[in-house]
Amino acid sequence: MTFTVVAREAKSGLLGIAQSTNPLSVGGRCPFIRANVGAVSTQAYTDPGLGPLAIELLTLGYSPEKVIKELGQTDPHFEYRQVGIVDRHGRSAVYTGAECKVHSKAITGENYVVMGNLLLTDKVVPEMDRAWRESEGQLFEDRLMAVVIAGRKQGGDAGGHRSAALIVYDTEAWARTDLRIDFVPKREGQPDAVDALKDLLDHWKDMIPYYKVRPHNPSMIGWADWLKEQGKPFKD
Repeated sequence: MTFTVVAREAKSGLLGIAQSTNPLSVGGRCPFIRANVGAVSTQAYTDPGLGPLAIELLTLGYSPEKVIKELGQTDPHFEYRQVGIVDRHGRSAVYTGAECKVHSKAITGENYVVMGNLLLTDKVVPEMDRAWRESEGQLFEDRLMAVVIAGRKQGGDAGGHRSAALIVYDTEAWARTDLRIDFVPKREGQPDAVDALKDLLDHWKDMIPYYKVRPHNPSMIGWADWLKEQGKPFKD
């Protein structure tokens, strides 16, 4: 089903998740992030309750590896789960249960996890790993998006891509980027949820600096006028 990148930008401390899957509304069930704490995706036969629990344990100072162990002792069905974690220090951990479907795989490194389950081929996760490593230096959101696109190009979810999400947290309690495609009908030869997410990100990313400042300066000009001043007029 779901293929995902969970990551931290080393220079800034940004935390982010991007993913796509066959079922609807992946962004409502799988990704969990708390600024200055960590990022978690709980997927496969997912229990969304594991996400908030993992975040609380990270807040208490548990390492990602320790969090995985605690989740396994808490959840009697942990063999059906796939969980990836990156904390604010860049430490990573992942678990893929024995009951996850064919072509379930994960790769971890400093500051990131790429993982997936019920994938179309065994090339999906290695290609995501390559895309993460080769996109260093790009805007963090673009890096996350590139990883999902790379996974989709190798087949992605065996059932297709009806939903997708991309979430990034900076230092505030709210997301700096929170983009969700909850449903795109599965139609051969037509854009899927990954395509829709890429289009949404392309429209959004120029506004990231604006919405970082505006909560603290509500007298700013409107977003469309601000974009014009930056030489980047908004286009529908």
